[in-house]
Amino acid sequence: MSSSAAAESESVKIALPAFLDEKQFALMGVVNVTPDSFYDGGRYDTLDTACAHARQLLREGADILDIGGESSRPGSLPVSVTEELRRVIPVITQLRSETAVPISIDTAKAAVAREALAAGATWINDISAGRFDPDMAPLAAENQCPIVLMHSRKRPETMQQDPSYHNVVREVIDELLDSVGKFVDCGVLRENIVLDPGIGFAKRFEDNCILLRRLAELVRTGFPVLIGTSRKSFVGQITGKETADRLYGTLGSVAAAYIHGAKLFRVHDIAATKELLQVLSTIEQT
Repeated sequence: MSSSAAAESESVKIALPAFLDEKQFALMGVVNVTPDSFYDGGRYDTLDTACAHARQLLREGADILDIGGESSRPGSLPVSVTEELRRVIPVITQLRSETAVPISIDTAKAAVAREALAAGATWINDISAGRFDPDMAPLAAENQCPIVLMHSRKRPETMQQDPSYHNVVREVIDELLDSVGKFVDCGVLRENIVLDPGIGFAKRFEDNCILLRRLAELVRTGFPVLIGTSRKSFVGQITGKETADRLYGTLGSVAAAYIHGAKLFRVHDIAATKELLQVLSTIEQT
């Protein structure tokens, strides 16, 4: 990495609110270095294809790259730390040598997150909000990096087996704030925490819709909210479309989330999402 690139890479570790204050919204581009992710599994599971895809996402306007080496689709099985590292570390290393854009490691394993941060990642995106690995909170505190805490229950292989809520919004918020407390108690700065309600993770169809409709209640906790609805099954239930044809439906869900206060969006389709949000945000600010 050149000295100028190295200097720029240090700047991506600024406090999260300052990063968001510069933008009306931020886009996290999905780079799944996996053979079995629900939409793009197997497309980008080599160093060359993953990096080429990441570069395309950056050209389209991605603000953050989210690199993952383990599928979390419903019914997916875990992979070993060794295998997950084999998939993601070369990609993170290569991309960090090329760009100062924030790189997020999408993992629930502290051992993977630690190596990813050492290789140049600057965010952690944990679908378990620390439930799967008690070492994740101390690691996040040690590095003082932005961390996404996502709501889920059980594990991906079983999470869609009869999920149940009495009040999905209240329960999701309470469980996320419980996770926040554990991370803050370990020394994580509140301003480094992003919350994700976990659309599609241990949720019924109606739960996903209610969470998006009442997203402002999560926003009122004071934490930035990230939404990941990209091409998910609830979109297909509404539109009747298969995964490959869910872009327009996804954009509808992104629009709803933005209107109700979300500022970060984890998506596969950066260009279309950016154009949608540019129009929405301009109308809102004019």
